[in-house]
Amino acid sequence: MNESLLLNGPEVVTFGETMALFMPSSSKGIEHAASLEKLFGGAESNVAIGLARLGHRVGWFGRLGNDPLGRFILKKLRGEGVDVSRAALSANGPTGLMMRESIAGKSSVYYYRKLSAMSAMQPDELDAEYIGSATILHVTGITPALSESCRLTLLEAVRIARSRGVKICFDPNIRLKLWSADEARAALLPIAEQADYFLPGLDELKLLYGTDDLGALSGMLGKLPGVSVIKGGADVTYLLENGRLTEIPYFKAKQVVDTVGAGDAFCAGFLSGVLKRKPLGEAVRLGNLLGSLAVQAYGDWEGLPTSEEVEAVLGGKGHVER
Repeated sequence: MNESLLLNGPEVVTFGETMALFMPSSSKGIEHAASLEKLFGGAESNVAIGLARLGHRVGWFGRLGNDPLGRFILKKLRGEGVDVSRAALSANGPTGLMMRESIAGKSSVYYYRKLSAMSAMQPDELDAEYIGSATILHVTGITPALSESCRLTLLEAVRIARSRGVKICFDPNIRLKLWSADEARAALLPIAEQADYFLPGLDELKLLYGTDDLGALSGMLGKLPGVSVIKGGADVTYLLENGRLTEIPYFKAKQVVDTVGAGDAFCAGFLSGVLKRKPLGEAVRLGNLLGSLAVQAYGDWEGLPTSEEVEAVLGGKGHVER
């Protein structure tokens, strides 16, 4: 953790489930692989690492099992410069686990997170002063899908943040392996209505609102109090601000190696731009750049760039490559 964070507190606070990740160390599938590589990943902690690498003060918390995997994750996050002082190693449940493989270009993920330590998190575990000290609280729709207590915990965190003037960034990050479309819609739309920055994908908006027509979506999203950033366009990201829809082109990646974590990279870049008080169009452009860099490396967060790498690209390279 950097000294600035200790002295000034976090600019961004985020929380959610981070899981251990095992992947074959060869091109074989899990069934036939002789060895697996031990990694970790989680939407919120991916964003936290991205922001820390860009030089921001950021804190992540959540429940991990008091087991070797939980301790491994905590140490790695701390090593990346993320404040984990409010994270808990719990005896009530193990660290969640996921396994990922890629066969013939198709990626598959297998989750083992039922009754995990994080799924039992309760609202009274939140540190209101810590949340209230931040500029932005970043949350995703994964947390309320884990359990009823996690849903209530997220809602309480949002309530605390709003009561203390902390901005809310919400990425719905819909996981239909965790709940149904109807359950997701009922739980996530009320959170979107409280967000200052709503960051859905086009496919998620179709699930939430029943259409992917940009005109219709602009009308519905325009009723929300905050700004909406729509990811997943063919060649652009859409920014809806004060009723105006703006298209912001992607940065073209020289090669796409692994798309997992691209949305989290975008969130980190966008929030960095917001924290630097850039116009929102420029913040989206920075998010697009981080997404492009992230897909050129394997892993959920390993390809997230440093501020020096970002400056090198913005300083005049004609294409985006690692």
